[in-house]
Amino acid sequence: MSKIKPARILMVLLFLIANTVFAQNPFITNQYTADPSARVFGDRVYVYPSHDIPYSPGKGRENWFIMEDYHVFSSKNLVDWTDHGMIVHQNKVPWVKSESYSMWAPDCIFRNGKYYFYFPSTPADTSVNGKGFTIGVAVADKPTGPFIPQATPIKKVKGIDPNVFIDKDGQAYLYWSQGHIYGAKLKDNMLELASEPVILQDLPTKGLKEGPYLFERSGIYYMTYPHVENKIERLEYAIGNNPLGPFKFAGVIMDESATGCWTNHHSLLNFKNQWYLFYHHNDLSPKFDKNRSVRIDSLFFNADGTIRKVIPTLRGVGLSNAREMIQIDRYSQVSDQGIVVDFLDTTNRMKGWKINLNQKDAWIRYNSVDFGKSGITKIIARNIAEREAVLELRADKPGGPLISRLVFKQTGNWKESSFTAKAPTGVHDLYLIMKSPADISIDWLRFE
Repeated sequence: MSKIKPARILMVLLFLIANTVFAQNPFITNQYTADPSARVFGDRVYVYPSHDIPYSPGKGRENWFIMEDYHVFSSKNLVDWTDHGMIVHQNKVPWVKSESYSMWAPDCIFRNGKYYFYFPSTPADTSVNGKGFTIGVAVADKPTGPFIPQATPIKKVKGIDPNVFIDKDGQAYLYWSQGHIYGAKLKDNMLELASEPVILQDLPTKGLKEGPYLFERSGIYYMTYPHVENKIERLEYAIGNNPLGPFKFAGVIMDESATGCWTNHHSLLNFKNQWYLFYHHNDLSPKFDKNRSVRIDSLFFNADGTIRKVIPTLRGVGLSNAREMIQIDRYSQVSDQGIVVDFLDTTNRMKGWKINLNQKDAWIRYNSVDFGKSGITKIIARNIAEREAVLELRADKPGGPLISRLVFKQTGNWKESSFTAKAPTGVHDLYLIMKSPADISIDWLRFE
């Protein structure tokens, strides 16, 4: 057996590090992402989002959505995400108008041993479906590709935001939006319509509706969609007993963004007996809502099948490994005063956030940290302290077992400070409590 050269091993490790994202919400921070379509293939969750890119002269339309390609991400635990790289590019699709930057919200589904990736864009030839967006398909043998685009888009489909659903009887359906929300049956080849498109009834008629996502649970068909009831989108749903409706409005899944992000676009899935809502916000671009980032939060149903409204969180989902970096700024809950979250570097927001504690008794709660069977004796915190600051780290509640007393020395630059710790076993919430009138910023915590 030939030996693997150390340089080769280093290259592989660097590739893995560069393409692995460790995050809560947003859970992708190495690029802008939106419109997440989440699917379970095997024992992993795969997310197919659109890819926002910043404007530059000659590249897209200023102050608008600019999208030229798609990536796919996957995870086995909803915490550690791998970027598998680009799978489709606008200039590699035969029917797409080159440099149109209109690769909007996609979807992907598995059928008959193949993975079918559906995406909208602007066609170079308008003789097939006329002017405006249409929808095409790329096919692969694996969920990460390589995906081979079909030569032409799907006939009789004019619009954006494709979504595919396969019913229990094996019939596949395609949904999309263009003023209304449309649906049609798909042929077994997943590349052509098997029925004429119909406008789905009886959805709300006032305001913009787009981004359809249909799923079935306990015999109920849920048509979910973003809807502009007022000025910006909120996520709503309607229910029916047929994949093509009619549907009856049933409620709101998520309210309008409190900070004014104009769009929201989503998908829902059941993974390991828990339902999740995937959606987007403009966390990494707070002043420009055309550069967005994808999020996840848990979703629950009432006994009658209605959906409980999802309140967006920074913490997101999943268990955080105590031995990995815990981004404490993605908290579950904080005190009313004495807490400020800001970017580490406003010139490069992809570096993430820091949290500042500036008042005695200010506190942070971060839930669901897995200490395993413990053996942990040390905690490391990356910090900047303007003067000596004393904090306590406790388990489960403000007066819970003391894990560590953290006495930070004054430092003018970021520093990794180390403290002894008496960590519990198993899964616990963390409470970080300010015990002195000082000013300290923390980037992350990690146990050893």
